[in-house]
Amino acid sequence: MRASAVAVEAAIERVSVSAYEIPTDAPESDGTLEWDSTTLVLVEVVAGGERGLGFTYSDAAAAKLIEGKLAGAVMGVDALSPQAAWAAMQRQVRNLGQQALSAMAVSAVDIALWDLKAKLLGVALADLLGRFHARVRVYGSGGFTSYPNERLAEQLGGWAAEGIPRVKMKVGRDPDADVERVRVARGAVGPNVELMVDANGAWQRKQALGWMERLAEEFGVTYVEEPVSSDDLDGLRLLRDRAPAGMSVAAGEYGWDLPYFARMAPCVDIQQADVTRCGGITGLLRVDAICKAHSIPFSAHCAPAISAHACCAMETLAHLEYFHDHVRIESLLFDGVLEPDAGALVPDSSRPGLGLELRRDVAEEYAL
Repeated sequence: MRASAVAVEAAIERVSVSAYEIPTDAPESDGTLEWDSTTLVLVEVVAGGERGLGFTYSDAAAAKLIEGKLAGAVMGVDALSPQAAWAAMQRQVRNLGQQALSAMAVSAVDIALWDLKAKLLGVALADLLGRFHARVRVYGSGGFTSYPNERLAEQLGGWAAEGIPRVKMKVGRDPDADVERVRVARGAVGPNVELMVDANGAWQRKQALGWMERLAEEFGVTYVEEPVSSDDLDGLRLLRDRAPAGMSVAAGEYGWDLPYFARMAPCVDIQQADVTRCGGITGLLRVDAICKAHSIPFSAHCAPAISAHACCAMETLAHLEYFHDHVRIESLLFDGVLEPDAGALVPDSSRPGLGLELRRDVAEEYAL
């Protein structure tokens, strides 16, 4: 009876959107891109006296799309039925294209709706979704190609010292410098920390094979992300099949919809997805089923404040990317952000929803 009463009173009443641009703490680059700021688009939804929040890392144009197309689609929908709102949003963006900017906009709203539902029911989002895992293992991620070697060693070595037993660095921008950079990284983290690299699609197939063999043999690298473009599925399959023993090939952070992941899963050792890009919580949980069907593990891309809760509900989870930029931004803008404990994030069952509260005074300094 109580659940029915809540459902009657919990129609979505209001949707608000804001965008914030946060400068990086230093110039950043990877194998194929350079940047000096990150934009977070925040969605807040209100129903039944509670406020849910969600966000995506996108362009401010996503905020306009949410205001103009998606807010109206979810108004009046039962707040206890986020999947129904998700389907309504997909219909609304049909003629705009359901990938890319539309997918990120849908993701932000969907996350806010799940946060709202958990708050209405008074439970943590991880508990609402159901936990396969009490703890979500993380890996420290940064190691940008723009960093001097001293900063590279400080960052990766710092994560290792904090008890995070796996770290990832960027490679591929300057092949002449990469061997020394990886050597510095291995020296900073020691022999017992898993060392991972991300080329962001900077290599060609045969070039990638050479690098993978060398990195595995000389430095014990166990994981390479996007050795070639994620659009090159044949190349990913080739590299997966010919990778050195003990080295995994991963990709998937640019996946927008389920067909994308269904095509990629047979081509990689580890499937990635980003909850702020792939359709939010509703979309992400479906990726778990694809991974299970293909007997491969899943690794979550970024947004740890959200991903930690969603990942608890993913049976195939391997780990979550504890990405420097997003950790810094989420800690700046929100109270209640989780911190690693022995290399893992543990969502707090005593905090409803995502357990986050916007620091409005701080956020206002970065508002667009």
